[in-house]
Parts: sequence; structure tokens; C-alpha cells
Amino acid sequence: MTEELTPRQKEARKKLFADFEFYAAKCVNIRTKKGKIAKLVLNRVQKRFVKKCIEQLERTGRVRMVVLKARQQGLSTVISALQYWWLSQRKAQKGLVMAHEGESTTTLFDMYRRIHDNIPDIVRPSTKYSSRSELVFDKLDSGLRVATAGGRGVARGETLTFAHLSEVAFWPPAFANTNFNGLVQAVPDDDGTFIFLESTAQGVTGKFYEMYIGASRDDHDWNGYEVFFSAWFESDEYRETAPADFQRTPEEEELVKQFYDQGLTSNDQLYWRRKKVATNGLDLFKQEYPSTADEAFLSTGRPIFNNEYVTERLKSPVTPVTLMAVEQSFDEKTKQPLPLRILREHARGELKVYIERKANESYVIGADVGMGLRQGIKGRKDGDPSVAQILDSQMRQVAVWRGLCHPDVFAKVLEALGYYYNCATIAPERNNHGLVTCVALRDANYPYLYTEQTEGTLDADKDTIKLGFYTSEATKPLIIDNLRALDREREIEINDETTLKEMKTFVVTEAGKMEAEAGSHDDCVMALAIAAYAHDGKWHPVEVSDDHYIEAI
Repeated sequence: MTEELTPRQKEARKKLFADFEFYAAKCVNIRTKKGKIAKLVLNRVQKRFVKKCIEQLERTGRVRMVVLKARQQGLSTVISALQYWWLSQRKAQKGLVMAHEGESTTTLFDMYRRIHDNIPDIVRPSTKYSSRSELVFDKLDSGLRVATAGGRGVARGETLTFAHLSEVAFWPPAFANTNFNGLVQAVPDDDGTFIFLESTAQGVTGKFYEMYIGASRDDHDWNGYEVFFSAWFESDEYRETAPADFQRTPEEEELVKQFYDQGLTSNDQLYWRRKKVATNGLDLFKQEYPSTADEAFLSTGRPIFNNEYVTERLKSPVTPVTLMAVEQSFDEKTKQPLPLRILREHARGELKVYIERKANESYVIGADVGMGLRQGIKGRKDGDPSVAQILDSQMRQVAVWRGLCHPDVFAKVLEALGYYYNCATIAPERNNHGLVTCVALRDANYPYLYTEQTEGTLDADKDTIKLGFYTSEATKPLIIDNLRALDREREIEINDETTLKEMKTFVVTEAGKMEAEAGSHDDCVMALAIAAYAHDGKWHPVEVSDDHYIEAI
């Protein structure tokens, strides 16, 4: 604009610059669910979201938010409007919008174009060019562009002010694992920067789930993000007039009792929910219209372990007291390598120690043997990790070793761990390449190698001793059910975060198999299950008074 603003216009311009909700209601055009064009008047969920963003911005100088949402609550819309409001009124700003698929990317950019094409002159930025993927505000030296997860070179070498990463739970796993960190690191930890990771839930694996769990932890500074969750009943439109004879089921009564203070109060809401459940099934309803965050993150199979109990522990994970590495030992005089390796504290050690070793304690080590390091695609190192779980006499998880090495090298690691933990009983899985580990431990004359005895033959002389533990269709349910019972009854203390995460994704599939969900690992679970099975049972220390001691004498 070239004309001088009147005092009234100047006041309005200041308010539009500083007050996003006022700006949205006066300047932002959106397409409603009914297909009409209207101004963006924030709904209840959007208002709470904007309030949380502003509070974080004022408190920390920046916004880092993981947004778990029910479907169609307008959160993608309000984030898009927020980004346009910020970028189009400030100099030297750069924004990125990334969606999980091309159609969604186009939809989001059309939203930005609609806002831009209908913006009042008083706040319209000068535009150099606008393509199907980019808006450039030339006089401000600002702009934004959209991209699809999976594209090449996205945000590579760029510095961003604002990143809206949409439906992150549905990003291609390979792309998310390779590019996610680079994307968020393109936004510096400076004041006035924003990162929104927004999605509906999709299982209990992947980058979005990992970021949400990290942001939900009691120590909120763990990954620098905070969470925003919106339940389905916060949306006023998710209701339908209930019949006059509507009767609540016991489950519905419990839901109202649980969430009444949060807004679930009417039969109209329950009737809408009942019809959705009848159409889509309860599991899909919970995923797309959750009442709680835990309800949203459903496994693709039936969880084996108590997910609520596991999730609760993940919110306050135990920090290792130290890290240790298994290193080669040398003769002090000759400087020649010795057969036995030793443990030393190391900042990048594979052994996470949660409870310090005690000289008078007894230990059991369960081991899942992986294939080890192998050359991956395009020379990238990849592999199947091996895991050793260490339990003390009170069934406490005192340490976990997890790393990439070949089965024969893993035997040397186990040998070092065994001697360090007071000649612990070592129970390696002997399936496939695990047999290499078992034989190597036997040949090293390790004194306490777990063995199985095959009994029941007519000739006692034909009973055989087998090294390690063999996991079969018969024994796998046995050790997993044992671990599940120990965990349920709080008879085992599990401290390791990686182990807990694996427990959350360890399921019974539709085929009836007990295994990790697709894309997840189960090495820690299997090693722990073997350790718990090989354990003699939890030892309970008994407190004896001096009087009882004297009487016994």
C-alpha cells in the first residue's frame, strides 16, 4: 500500500500483527466442512491450542509442539493460519510445510493460497511469485513452501523459522528415520521459531510415537517439545440428536463418569460415538477419535504386556548410573592381548548399568543372539543386535548390554559380563547362530553356562545335555507368559527404556504368534524372558530382630 494509514487503521494494523485470534477472524478465509468459504473463527479446540502455543512462546521464546489429534478438529487449519500470520508480517522468515502424501500436500498449499488470495489489503504482503509449491514475499524476504515426505533434498542446507510437519505418523518409515532429524535441525533454537509435529495416531512405533512419548515424560526438557492432545468430545460438532428412548450402556456410563469434567456430558455425544463405532469398529474409532493419548496409540496386534503400566513407566524412565564397554585386556608386562576381556566405564559403552554390582550378589544373564553387523544398502552399516539382560537375586534388571557384533564375538562379551557379575549363570538362546555363541562359551570353559537336559527316555544313558535355551513354538509362549506374569504381579523390576518400548510393541498377531509389530524389535524382550525363566525365583530378604536372633541361639 502506498496511501498513509489513518490512526484507526494503524491501531487495527497493530492488533492484527499482535493478536492471532483477531487476525484469523478478520483476515483468514477457510473452506468449512459444509463446503462454504468463511472466516476462521476459532473453535474450542483451536482456542485451547493457540493459548498453549502463546504460553510456550512467552515462556521459552519458541514453540516446539507434538500435536496428537482426533480427526477433523481444525488443527492443521489453525497451524497453517498461524504460519501464514507469522511469516507474512515479519522479515527474513522461512517456512516449510510437509505432508505424508502428495494429495495432502496439495490440500495444505491450497489452504495457504486461499488465505493469501483473500487477505485484506491492509495486511497483504507483496508477492514476487507463487507456484504450486511456494509463496515468496519479496519485500519481506520471507516465504514458505510445501513438500511431500519422501522427496529428495527436502530442507537440505536450509535455515527455517517455521516447520509444520503434518501427519508424521504416516510418513514413509525409511524417510522419517533418515530425514527427520535433519528437518527439525534446520530450525535453529532461536527465539521466534516454531516446529509443529502434528498427526493422528498410527500404532505404537515410528518417529511420531517416539517424539510424543519423549515430550510426555515427566522431565519435560528431555526432547524440548511439549504435547497437545485433543479428545473427540472436545469438538462440538461430534454429536447427533439421540432418540428419546436412548439408554446408556455400562461402558458409556463409565465413559461419562471418567470424562464428564472434560466435556463428555450428553447422550447426543454418546449416540454419535455409538454410530461411529458401529460403522468403523471400536479399535479404529479409538485410533481416529481417541478419548486419551494412550487410547490413540493402538498396537496392530493384541498387546501381551499391560500397556497402561508400561506407558506409565515410560513417562519416568530410569537413567543409567553409568555406561560400560567390554574391552580387550592386555598383559601389563608383555603388552600382549589376554583371552579374557574386561569391563570399563565408557561414555559410549553398550552396557547400561542401572544398579551397581555387589560383591555378595548372585546374577543371571539372559541373551538373545543377533546376526551382528552387516553391510546394508549403498554401503550403509546395518545389522541385527544382540542383547544381554542381567538380573540380580531380587529379580531386578541391573544392566542391559545391546550392540552389534557377530555371534562368536558376542560369546566373548557374555564371558566378560559373566565374570564381572560374580560368575553369573549365562543363558544364551541357542537357535540358529546362537549355537555359535553357546559353543564358544563352552570351549572357553565358562563355568556356569545354562543347559537343558532332555529327559523321559527309557535309557537314562541317552539323556542329553543341550547348551543354552532353545526357543520353539512350545517354549516361547512359556517364557513370555512367565515374564508377563512377573510384570503383572510386580515381581520383576524393569528399568531399561528400550526394553519397555519393546514390551509395548510385543503383540499377539492375527495368526496367533507372539512377536514384535512390523518395524519393531523384540531382542530385549526375548533376552529378558530367557533371563527371568532361567532365574531361580525372586529372593525376598527377611528382616530378623535382635530378640529373634538371641532366641534362635
